Amino acid sequence: MELIVEKSWDLILNSEYDKPYFKDLKNFLVLERFNNKDSIFPSEENVFRAFNECCFDDLKVVIIGQDPYPTRGHAHGLCFSVDENVKPLPKSLINIFKEIENDLNQKPPDNGSLVRWAKQGVLLLNCILTVKEGDAGSHVKKGWEEFTDAVIREINNRKKEVVFLLWGSKAQEKGKCIDVDKNCVLTSVHPSPLSSYRGFFGCKHFSKANEYLICSQKTPIVW
Repeated sequence: MELIVEKSWDLILNSEYDKPYFKDLKNFLVLERFNNKDSIFPSEENVFRAFNECCFDDLKVVIIGQDPYPTRGHAHGLCFSVDENVKPLPKSLINIFKEIENDLNQKPPDNGSLVRWAKQGVLLLNCILTVKEGDAGSHVKKGWEEFTDAVIREINNRKKEVVFLLWGSKAQEKGKCIDVDKNCVLTSVHPSPLSSYRGFFGCKHFSKANEYLICSQKTPIVW
């Protein structure tokens, strides 16, 4: 497994690599990829892509997802995002774009890649960073939770005035360590078709995030 190569993140998180849970996690993934050939998503080089696309020093917004898309060709290391050539888009991502359109009066993009967000300082972090094809949640309780808890803890300890978008109960549980006195935490239901009409649509998180960033004298995100 190729580890984080972006230097600012590596300096912060490399101490996790030597911990027993992370060694066990790596061993588990080696066996999973050996036994399932190319059916573990995302590919090895994309497991830590969320960090490599978004420098810690530039971090302004954190969006927390659950685990990668289990559909072949979808997961590429950024939560909710897919490669530019993926059609049709996942339904949760379609709903995210619908809310942006309603919130900001902005037409949906022509593809589902959110790399453009990452390059502006948006960390697109899943709670679990790998999954087996067709089996959502298959890599739960293998060690990823401890690693991503460490990520959120380090962000909270080292930065302030970060916007956290927590959609759904799992993301909100993950964000319990966030200091709400020095950061902006916005919560709603998950954007999946099962829950989006119960509060995700109309949450206006994208305009609220930008309003907070502007008040913090930071450049808003071009969503």
